[in-house]
Parts: sequence; C-alpha cells; structure tokens
Amino acid sequence: MKFLLLLLSSGLAVGFAWSPMVPVTPAPLTTKTRVAEIRQQAAPLSIVTRFPISGNGGWDYLAVSPRKDWLYISHGDQVNIVDKTTGDSVGIIPNTLGVHGIAFDAATNTGYTSNGKSNTVSVFDLNSNQVQKTITTGGNPDAILYEPFSDKIITCNGRGHNLSIIDPRSNVVVDSVALGGKPETAVTDSAGNLYVNIEDKNEILRVDTRTFKVTAHWSLAPGEEPTGLAFDVTGHRLFAACAKRLVVLNADNGKIVAKLPIGEGADGAVFDLDKKIIYTSNGEGSISAIQQLGPDKYVLKETLPTQKGARTICIDQQTHTLYLPVAAFEQQGQTSSGRPKIKPGSFQVLVLR
Repeated sequence: MKFLLLLLSSGLAVGFAWSPMVPVTPAPLTTKTRVAEIRQQAAPLSIVTRFPISGNGGWDYLAVSPRKDWLYISHGDQVNIVDKTTGDSVGIIPNTLGVHGIAFDAATNTGYTSNGKSNTVSVFDLNSNQVQKTITTGGNPDAILYEPFSDKIITCNGRGHNLSIIDPRSNVVVDSVALGGKPETAVTDSAGNLYVNIEDKNEILRVDTRTFKVTAHWSLAPGEEPTGLAFDVTGHRLFAACAKRLVVLNADNGKIVAKLPIGEGADGAVFDLDKKIIYTSNGEGSISAIQQLGPDKYVLKETLPTQKGARTICIDQQTHTLYLPVAAFEQQGQTSSGRPKIKPGSFQVLVLR
C-alpha cells in the first residue's frame, strides 16, 4: 500500500512538472441555464387558503388598503372588506351598484369605488368605511386609481369612452379625457404619464397628467383585447394582458420589446416589484407567472392551476401575496347578459404565495 501511494504521488508530481496547469473557464450561463436555475431555486406558487365571502353577485377588481390590513373586494352591489391575513369580515360598503374597482388616497384617508351601473363614484372614510359622498362620472366607470403626480382620482369609463378626473380635496370632477375607445384599465409612472388600455382598439394611450391630454397611441398588435395592465417603474416597461398573450412595451416610446403566451381569459395583471415576476390571472382557471431575466428578457416561469372564473388579481407588495376572487357556477342556466349563473354562497377569494 505504501509503495502504491508513493508511486501515485510520484506520478502526480511528474505530471505537474511537465504539464503546467491551465485554468478552466466555466461555460457562460445561457438564457436556458438561467431559466432552469430560476425555476429550481424559486418556490412555486400555491393556494395557501381560501376566504369565503358572504353575499351573492358578480365581481371584478379587489385592492389592499394602504392604511390597515384590510382587503376590499368588489361584489355585486357592495364592497366586502376582510382582514387580508385571516379573511375575517370587517364590514361592507353598501349601495355601490355594479361596483368594479376600489382606489385609495392615503393622504386624505379616503377611499373610492367605481359604480358601473349608477355611473357614480362612492367616497368613503378609510377608518369607518362610511360613505361620505357620491360623485357622478362618465358612463360605466370601470377601473379606478389614485394618480400621485397630479394628485387626482381617475376613472376609466367603459361606455363613456373617456376618463373622469376627480380632485380628492374637493371630491368633484374637474376634467375629463376623451379616448375614442373603451378604456379597460390604467397605470401611472407617478412622473407625469398615465397609460390606458383601450380594449376595442387594441392599443395603449399615453396621457400627460399635467395637461390631461393624449400624447401617444401605441398599437399592441398582434395583441388583441387588452385587459389587465401592470407597470415596472424601474425598467419603465408596460405589461399588457391580451387574448392568450402578454405584450411588453417600452413605456418611453411604445415599442414592443417582448411577446409571451399566457392562459386564456386574462382580465388582470400585476408585477411583483422585488421578485420581478409578472402574474396574469386567466379566466380559464390559471395564473401565468413570467420572470423578468434582464433588460427585455422574459420567460414563462410557471403556469399554476387556480379555479375557472378567477380572472382578476391584486398583489400585496409587502408580503408577495396574491388574491383572486372567484365563485362556482351552476351547470345549467345563464344570466340575462349570457354569463353562467353563479352558485349561491360560493363566492371566495383565493390566497396564493
């Protein structure tokens, strides 16, 4: 054994003497390798719980309060409010006929709901959730948001084909913006620009929030019927959820920089600022998670089954939790609008992280 060890030792010594060591350069990481690493390291999404929500009726958007651990959920002609961690009921905001969205102005401690059936916005106190005022807007206010650069509340009016601009100090409509098409939703860069999905024109409009004038029309082709819209404030990219396709645009010039497949029936999109992941909520019953790898490099990270009808979404950026409202449907029968009938008592919010 000693002889063998000595022989091996000598052989190695001779080898090193006559053959200088050449450093080995590791192979560069390809995009494929990088994607594999991301998929292996990042924990997949999962449904961690479900919040049962009282009452009946349809639904649209939901939003996390900036002041309390509350989740606001549009639900028929009211807004349900629950604890975002436990799902315990906090209360309701009644008489929000055909409510679509909820927005907040933390500075004035005020919330706003867009009520599509009554063409109004309800103004409520963020502590008591009591309605303080009702404001008349354009036809069928849908998405609603607080825009910090202009310090305004803005509604996207589907039938009105315009925006209503509300001053949160006086709570009156101070301006409107004609769009020439049906606005689905809008996002802001908080630096003077508002971006609006125009569903029936397959485009995004840029609006200057200094003047409230349209400054650009950007085609989403081959994307069609844009619904959900999210924004990357760091990279200045727009993520438009279209029919079976996510379209990524440069928010400075409107150039399309990426197109990726997503599930069918998407009606919502959010962007996790820390994880750099875009999520689309697809009515077919799935979430498409798209990882941002670098400047204008994106890959479909995973497709997670949810529940049929879970088409809208919101994200809690602090906890990286996703919330999706959904209900079960009757096997037979339709509403007057041609939609499947909702099974009574089945409405809930899926909680994923």
